[in-house]
Amino acid sequence: MSAGQKTIHIVDDDPSVRDALSVVFTLEGYSVCVFSNAADFLVAARAATPDCVLLDVHMPGKSGMDVLHELQSAGFPAPVFIISGQGDIPMAVRAIKHGAFDFIEKPFDADTVVVRVEEAVAAELRRPAGNDTDAAAIADNLTPRERDVLREITAGATNKEAGRKLGISPRTIEVHRARIMEKLGARNTADLMRIVLAGQ
Repeated sequence: MSAGQKTIHIVDDDPSVRDALSVVFTLEGYSVCVFSNAADFLVAARAATPDCVLLDVHMPGKSGMDVLHELQSAGFPAPVFIISGQGDIPMAVRAIKHGAFDFIEKPFDADTVVVRVEEAVAAELRRPAGNDTDAAAIADNLTPRERDVLREITAGATNKEAGRKLGISPRTIEVHRARIMEKLGARNTADLMRIVLAGQ
């Protein structure tokens, strides 16, 4: 590995996903290590911490969420992206609460994944950001109804469940969520969860 070259670990039991991501990141100049199961990845990660990890949720043996929990308990410093073909908001919420940097749903656009990884690695280099107070202050700008919706989202409720609880339609929940994300400067649900958890 050349000086300054970033290392990425890709953990997925699907060889086509491993191959595709490996090619993309190798072309972008990364040193890529691929793993088909959690056990092999954990051994390698303990030996040398990569700059970023792409971790599939559904794998034989330990799931991606199990691995994420283990990494968080060990104070793993690198950003971890959770990948899933069956992603939903509750899963994204759990992933972020367990320390994931972001959540990527299959099928994904390879170029987009590269950009998000580059942003994550750059963000780690800039830490500590120290914007917790700012996030809390921004949250004060939410309307009472937006705060209600945000509370449901961070509890892992789907739009339908949140709508049922609050007595409004799922579509209205979606509109509120879009406004909340705009006010808090969140690009996606994972980003929103990070901002909210940082402000708690």
